[in-house]
Amino acid sequence: QVQPVESGGGSVQAGGSLRLSCVVSGYTYNANSIGWFRQAPEKEREAVACINTDGTTYYADSVKGRFTISQDNAKNTVYLQMNSLKPEDTAKYYCAAGEYGSILRYRWDSQTRYKYWGQGTQVTVSS
Repeated sequence: QVQPVESGGGSVQAGGSLRLSCVVSGYTYNANSIGWFRQAPEKEREAVACINTDGTTYYADSVKGRFTISQDNAKNTVYLQMNSLKPEDTAKYYCAAGEYGSILRYRWDSQTRYKYWGQGTQVTVSS
């Protein structure tokens, strides 16, 4: 059973930093990926970053240069380091694990690529 669990959210002033963690238990990394999405109230859920099992990373243009996605050696924990945070980064952040083989079928920022979703962690950035 695959269950992503996010942590590390909180409140921070603009320009500050936060580090989100995603522990994915029961997950096999075979041609697969872990993605971060976010959703603000009254807005569509959007892709933030993704890391494939081969180490390839992808970022939304809005966060590139400020956010960094990484994984540990066991590849069961994925991190999202968020620097230079802006008020528009305020959202609930979700970690998602891809279904087997989905990396071969869907774009990194397609929600359809990801089968298993965490409960989310809130990030609030104030001016």
